[in-house]
Amino acid sequence: MAIIKDMENGKGSDLSKAFTLAVTTVTVFLTSFMVAALNIALPTIGKEFAIDAILLSWVITVYPLTAAAFLVPFGRLADIYGRKRIFTYGVLIYTVSSLLLAISVSAFMLISLRVLQGVGAAMLFTTGIAILTSVFPAGERGRALGINSAAVYIGLSLGPFLGGLLTQQFGWRSIFWIVASLGSIAIVSVLWKLKGEWAGARGDKFDLSGSIIYGITLVAIIYGFSLLPALGGIGIILVGIVGGLAFVWWETRVSSPILNMNLFRDNPVFAFSNLAALLYHTATFAVIFLLSLYLQYTRGFGPQEAGLVLVSMPVVQAVFSPVAGRLSDRLEPRVLASVGMTFTTLGLGLFAALAQDTAIGFILVSLGILGFGSAFFASPNTNAAMSSVDNTSYGVASATLAAMRQVGFTLSMGIAMLIIAMHIGRVEITPEYYASVLSSARTAFAIFAVLSFSGIFISLARGKSQ
Repeated sequence: MAIIKDMENGKGSDLSKAFTLAVTTVTVFLTSFMVAALNIALPTIGKEFAIDAILLSWVITVYPLTAAAFLVPFGRLADIYGRKRIFTYGVLIYTVSSLLLAISVSAFMLISLRVLQGVGAAMLFTTGIAILTSVFPAGERGRALGINSAAVYIGLSLGPFLGGLLTQQFGWRSIFWIVASLGSIAIVSVLWKLKGEWAGARGDKFDLSGSIIYGITLVAIIYGFSLLPALGGIGIILVGIVGGLAFVWWETRVSSPILNMNLFRDNPVFAFSNLAALLYHTATFAVIFLLSLYLQYTRGFGPQEAGLVLVSMPVVQAVFSPVAGRLSDRLEPRVLASVGMTFTTLGLGLFAALAQDTAIGFILVSLGILGFGSAFFASPNTNAAMSSVDNTSYGVASATLAAMRQVGFTLSMGIAMLIIAMHIGRVEITPEYYASVLSSARTAFAIFAVLSFSGIFISLARGKSQ
């Protein structure tokens, strides 16, 4: 118990801290690698199963949608029953689902298993940052979070290149075989070496009713958004909004809520950090998806060539994330995060001018600017949010940030899907639609630039956090 208490207070041994950082970093690498690699493989998957662009995008979209629906409930469960326990289950589910995805025989099976993979990812997303925050004290936390963020971007860096290489040489299924193999090693490492437990709210009750309302609300809003501009989509969104109001009402009255509303009402740093994260991820997640379609359809690149171009953004992110994390231990995080948002807005604005014959050098520079902006936003923003709450709420706080990320991912893909549907419709992408792919991408990038621009002021509005 003494070891657990010391680790909760950030007093674990340097060796235990190093291993904890290593194992959480490996798992976050796997999840980010999967996202980036699968984006490159989408056109190949679409051809094999003969599915249209909208259904194909659900191979990506259903994953963050599922993760978002489960994040906050799993965050609360982690605070009550142990963050290591939920983390371990997450590694196991993610690995098994990846193995099953490798043997998918239909688009329905593929999308269904991506739901299961999203459940495992939710367990990992909600506990990884919470465990690091539990183990590392305030003066070391930014560095640890920066390294963790760098692993995300290393995964995103290798994803386009290795994903394209694997898809072109061994088929898209090889991506899932690789992730399942590395996940198996991670399971053994967690069970063998990750010692201690972190449970800041042990003994509290779990709010099952609130969890159900939360999940239905998120799914309704995001799924309804994906159906726009159809009238049915508007109706489902309205159901989700009513559910959101019911969730807030319920959480302010239940004795042990899954999401303590005081975290938002009495803590502007936490509230605005989450809103800034939502805007950032909504503005940036679909970038790789859209550029992958542009490069492979409009420009005629192969998966491997497209991956080599897209790798430039996460490489820059991986290089500068540890630097931004260390700086956020000494400088005001809101300033660093706002600088990051500014560069992100610039990069998105440049992509709004994308053309049929845009120079590859221009694309690489624009991706580099986006990568720099991302590095200076992500870890400082996370450090500000997590440092603004006490250790009894680390799991929920981490889950809320992760939920903003996953909801942002889904909204980003939803905006992209809506624009594609308006320009192309629900058809398989053939050469006659390649010009429409380009116009869809330009429209989406312009919208994303406006969202990112508004995020600059949201980030500044949070107030001082140090």
